[in-house]
This record gives sequence, structure tokens and C-alpha cells, in this order.
Amino acid sequence: MKKKNEDLRIGLLALVIVIVLIFIIGLFVNKPEPMIIQGEAEAAEVRISGKVPGRIKQFNAEEGSQVKAGDTVVVLDCPELSAKLEQANAAENAAQAQNKKAIKGARKEMIVSAFEMWQKSQVGVDIAKKSYDRVQRLFEKGVVPAQKRDEAQAQYDAAISTTKAAKSQYDMALNGAESEDKEAAVALVDRAKGAVNEVKSFMKEITLISPIDGEVTEVFPKRGELVGTGAPIMSIVDLNDMWFTFNVREDLLGNLKMGSSLKVKVPALNNQIVTLKVSYIKALASYATWKATKTSGQFDVKTFEVRARPSSRIMDLRPGMTALFEEALK
Repeated sequence: MKKKNEDLRIGLLALVIVIVLIFIIGLFVNKPEPMIIQGEAEAAEVRISGKVPGRIKQFNAEEGSQVKAGDTVVVLDCPELSAKLEQANAAENAAQAQNKKAIKGARKEMIVSAFEMWQKSQVGVDIAKKSYDRVQRLFEKGVVPAQKRDEAQAQYDAAISTTKAAKSQYDMALNGAESEDKEAAVALVDRAKGAVNEVKSFMKEITLISPIDGEVTEVFPKRGELVGTGAPIMSIVDLNDMWFTFNVREDLLGNLKMGSSLKVKVPALNNQIVTLKVSYIKALASYATWKATKTSGQFDVKTFEVRARPSSRIMDLRPGMTALFEEALK
């Protein structure tokens, strides 16, 4: 009987141990694995391109080179601009000559000639005046008819008109071009200068400079190749302006709010843990929506783009490196 009771206790103890083991195994089996949000490092990037088409003449930087803002990175060859500049300079010279002519007025010889014609006409007036006076006295004495007196007066009046016309011609030659002509000549000069400045501004575009401090990540064309207006030639990234981008389902956003902090692991940096601060949250387009597969208790879930910036600069961080984030999903 005693042995039977001992066997029963042993059996019960073994049953309890088995139940405990099954319970523990069940906990581990049914424990949900933590979901991991995977993100990627990105950096501010600019693409170097030109306003004018041309051939690549020279590269002053290659992929991997460090450049400073204002450094010349690409030189283009555009002989058409040089030809246009020569044309614009020639047009400006012609406009300047026309303006000088308008300012200077008539030639000296023309002024002298007009003055002599005026003096000649004044002599004619004197002669016509004397003739008229003689005829007038004879008319008063009844020696000549009225027709003779009228003819003498007409000749006198004509001489006066001729003198006025000669004086106007002399004044016009002396004063030069009219004010409107001078203004038109000045406008032509300004127009020509504007054309020259326009071509010179395009000439500056054959030397392309870097707008930022950064690293050259990609060079698209080869030396000697032809590139069009606005065609990308080179990419430069600012490694001091970096952030991480995560695509998160809205039901997993958790505590990811604007300004909130989170810790992520960067495998490429020996699993270094870094602190980020959320700076941007925006819903992605409809193609990124997770569609519900059941009609009961489920709904279409949108995906949000979340950007987070490091609290301090992370050494050796490069664009494209992966970041793993778990805290918001536990």
C-alpha cells in the first residue's frame, strides 16, 4: 500500500512537470516574433547641369571626390556661343557709331554750305527790297502800273521766304539730329549692350560649379560627349545633411509622432545604436495601401513615409545604409 502511494505521488509529480513544460513550451511557441521596420539612409543630393548645350571638355572632379561650394567641376565646349558673342559685339559697335553720328550732327562741310546759302539768300532779300522800294515810288508817281508793283512785292516776299528756309536748314545742320533720333540711337545702343550681356551670361554657364560642399557620387556622360540643355552631368551629395526613411503601415505607427525620438540599429556600422528624431510623416500614394483580405474586422491600411534625422552626426554613415527599428512594434 505504501509503495502504491509513493508511485502515485511520483506519477502526479511527473504529470505536473509535464504540464509545466508544455505550458512553458506553449509560451515560447505562441510568443509573437517582433516585427522589424527597415529603413534606409538618404542624403541631400543636387545634380549639376548646364543652361547651354555643349561637349564635355573637362572634368575637375570624379566619382568619390570631395568638392566645396564654388568649385568648378565641369567645363563645357560651346563654340557657337563665341560666334554669337562676336555678332553681338559687332552689333554694339554699329549702334555706338550710329549714336556718335546722332550726337555729333551734320558734317562741318554741310554746316558751312548751309551757312553760305543763308547768307546768299539774305543778299537776295536786300536786292529784292531795294527793287520793291524803287517800283513803289514810281507807282506812287504814276509812272508804272500796279502790276509791276505787285510783281516787285512778290519777288521781295519770295526772297524773305527763301531766307527763312535757308536759315532753318542752317539751324538744322548746326543742331544735328532731332531729339527723337538721338533717343532712338541711344535705345539701339542699350539693346545691343543687352544682347552682349545675355551672351556673356550664357558664356558663364560653360563652367559649372558646385552649389554645395559634398561628395561626387555619380558622373553620367563621358568626356567629349554632347549634353543638352538641362541634362544632368554630375550628382553631388551633402553627407552633412542625412536622414533615415521608413515606410510604416498606419496600424504600426504606434508612438511615431512628429518630434518623437527613436533608437535604431545600423548593421553596416557594426550594429551601432543611434538616436533619431522624427521630422516628417506623410501618407504614400494609393499604390502603397495594404488591402484587406477578409471582410470581418479588417480594413485597407495606408502606408506612411516617416523620416527621422540623427540627433548628432553619425560617423561613416553613407546613403543607402539600412536601419532596423523595433521599439514601436513590441
